Amino acid sequence: MTEEFLLYTLAGFVAQLIDGALGMAYGVTATSVLLTVGVAPVTASATVHAAECFSTGASALSHRAFGNISGFLFRQLVLPGILGAVLGACVLSSLPGDALKPYIAAYLLCIGLVIFLKAFRTIPSHPVTTHLKPLAFGGAFLDAIGGGGWGPIVSSNLIVRGNDVRETVGSVNAAEFFVALASSAVFVATLGLTNWPIIFGLALGGALAAPLGAWACHRLPVKPFMVLVGVLIMILSLRTLYLSLF
Repeated sequence: MTEEFLLYTLAGFVAQLIDGALGMAYGVTATSVLLTVGVAPVTASATVHAAECFSTGASALSHRAFGNISGFLFRQLVLPGILGAVLGACVLSSLPGDALKPYIAAYLLCIGLVIFLKAFRTIPSHPVTTHLKPLAFGGAFLDAIGGGGWGPIVSSNLIVRGNDVRETVGSVNAAEFFVALASSAVFVATLGLTNWPIIFGLALGGALAAPLGAWACHRLPVKPFMVLVGVLIMILSLRTLYLSLF
């Protein structure tokens, strides 16, 4: 129980609490933290996705217990998400790590800005049934390359188009377990995994926060969380960009 392990456990707890409540930002929050402390992009993405296998599994079970999952939406997202995750992990594994850092930071900066801006929009509610498979494929592909983005891309797109927030968050979180599992399998096969203290810390914190995040999906206001997440991700990404370029 070193201070570093406790830091990663806290990071996993906060990231999963946000992700469970909003359906987004575990990956981008945790990856932003790892990039900030100097972890290479490929290693950061592999580490975060390995931890997500545990935290998203706990989150999926928690959302199911609270009745937050739409069977139709889950089925539409999960298979294209797996395919996108595998392809994205294969692409990232073949690219140089340090050279990617400023580009990944810029990508996460854009994601943070999108989350922040969408917090101030009011969208009429109606079920979304179209373009779900391309959305899942693209979200998972960028998630594997950037170490995060499945939730911000998929959840935010569905919510902006008017899908029920509770079902969006629960279904996207449930599908994310399989997306994380697929990308992690590719990373293990191509890179191996060495950062086990970080993985265990993130996973432990995420598993502890999963039931609370699913409960918060029912109870807490969404917009203040989205503003906070967007600002946090932008600050961390700007710091990484600055350290990478100067």
